[in-house]
This record gives sequence, structure tokens and C-alpha cells, in this order.
Amino acid sequence: MIFLTMIARVADGLPLAASIQEDEQSGRDLQQYQSQAKRLLRKLNAQSPDRCMLEAGNMNFYYFIAQDVCCLCLCEASFPKKMAFGYLEDLHNEFYEQYGRRVPTVTRPYSFIEFGRSNM
Repeated sequence: MIFLTMIARVADGLPLAASIQEDEQSGRDLQQYQSQAKRLLRKLNAQSPDRCMLEAGNMNFYYFIAQDVCCLCLCEASFPKKMAFGYLEDLHNEFYEQYGRRVPTVTRPYSFIEFGRSNM
């Protein structure tokens, strides 16, 4: 299951869109993971690998970078790697098609939050 998805500009880590799947059944607090995700996105740059998986306890962060946009998700460790990267690539393609030209010019965090509400 995917619990958290974020899209950010790689140049400066500015969050562009986000979506959190509340996990009421397990009682997981996703705030700490959201903070970790934001820190990770701020550390990425043009030299970062274009796809990566990072362990976070019993969860994994996956990210995919293309065209100065990073799509990141948080999944259970048992979630298939191939599915996570497939999701991120599809998400990137859809996001970039809709907002790609505007990404370099936005200055406010979550400028494309409406994308997160309908597409993630």
C-alpha cells in the first residue's frame, strides 16, 4: 500500500503536490515520514540517481526524477519495487503533461495541490 506521495521540484526541493493516505487501521503516524520526505526532497539535486529506494524502518521511500521533477512515495516494505517505480513513472508523466511548463516559475509550496487531490 502507498501511504504518502509527494511531487517536488529538484532544483530547490519545493513541494508542488502531495497526498497522504491515512492509515487508521494500523494507527500509523505518518507525520514523521512526511517530515523525512520533505528533508529528502530538499537534499536531492541534478547529480542524484534518477530512481532510488531508501529504507525507513518497516517502510520504504521510492523516488523517480525526470525533467527537474521528483515524484516520491512511501510504501510498506513488502510493496513490490516494480509497482512502486511504475506508479511513480506514470504519476510523473501525468503531472509533467499538465504542469511541466509551469514548474520552473512557481514560488509557493503546493502550487499544484489540486493534482494531488485528484490524481494520487
